[in-house]
Amino acid sequence: MADALRLTPLNDLHQSLGGKMVPFAGYSMPVQYKMGVLKEHLHTRTHAGLFDVSHMGQIILRGKDYTHVAKELEALIPMNVTGLDENRQRYGYFTNENGGILDDIMFANRGDHLFIVVNAACVEQDFQHLRAHMGEDIHIKLLSNRALLALQGPKAEAALATLNPKAREMRFMDVETLELCGAECWVSRSGYTGEDGYEISIPESKAEEFARALLEQEAVEFIGLGARDSLRLEAGLCLYGHDIDTTTTPIEANLSWAIQKSRKQGGASEGGFPGASKILAQISDGAEKLRLGLKPTGRAPVREGCLLFSSLSATESIGHVTSGGFGPSVNGPVSMGYVASQYAKTGTTLFGEVRGKRHELAVTALPFIQPQFKR
Repeated sequence: MADALRLTPLNDLHQSLGGKMVPFAGYSMPVQYKMGVLKEHLHTRTHAGLFDVSHMGQIILRGKDYTHVAKELEALIPMNVTGLDENRQRYGYFTNENGGILDDIMFANRGDHLFIVVNAACVEQDFQHLRAHMGEDIHIKLLSNRALLALQGPKAEAALATLNPKAREMRFMDVETLELCGAECWVSRSGYTGEDGYEISIPESKAEEFARALLEQEAVEFIGLGARDSLRLEAGLCLYGHDIDTTTTPIEANLSWAIQKSRKQGGASEGGFPGASKILAQISDGAEKLRLGLKPTGRAPVREGCLLFSSLSATESIGHVTSGGFGPSVNGPVSMGYVASQYAKTGTTLFGEVRGKRHELAVTALPFIQPQFKR
């Protein structure tokens, strides 16, 4: 008998507002609401979208001091953790000995501890990975009593500021503790849509009250998984298990920007993380395949799994699509995928095979939309 789906603290609210619930990463999650995916997507780009991301894992790392905990985490990720300023956040990823990506994460310096958010499907794996490789003096706590919401879009700042004006003072990747609806919330100015916005960790007992307070505002609408996927695709952002996984390195995934200079060759904290020899070699010498943007020339979406070819008559595939669909903000289909590096130049014409027919795509710079982060 299949395991029962887990419910987020906002499950009843989703259903009362007409959310269409589907299984996702072991949870029952809303894929869309009555507005529909297209309108939800565009509403987020023009107003403010509220996302329930409570299925994601929230982990706290504590030790004798921040520097000690940061050095322990640096042994598992290619990021500069010790040099991260207090109340600042970074994007990162766990790597394996072959340089593959185990999961991508967000981590924040909270002064006396590190706060990490991990992907829903990887929560238990990541927790055990930390436990197996960190010193016994590091306390690792997986939180089970907090919800996580994301408020995204050009009107997100104004919406959150009605509940606490201090939200206006934050800049991209700042992290603060703010009181919202009488609850202590851990707020970061970040998100995964390409828009300005916030991610808010809140005690689950206050999650519904907080969500309702935002939804009472005309600019804010609940947004489901469908639009969340098309928003992140337009923003050129990876979905773990699709665009990145244990078979892709950060360099192949075009995520080398997330590796700070200190962790690269010649840096003060060079290497020392799993797969460092392969990853640093690829930074110097290049990778054989690269993730890139793909823009179909027609109106038909070219979706995940589609094989890519260098010509209409070529018999050997040179890559494949990892994410694809319709981009409402660009009013056309958009895709991402991996191709052999010699075909990765912007403007190169490739061909994707869909139901036995080959469709033309152009290699395109990512992202497909201009990010609106408040720096």
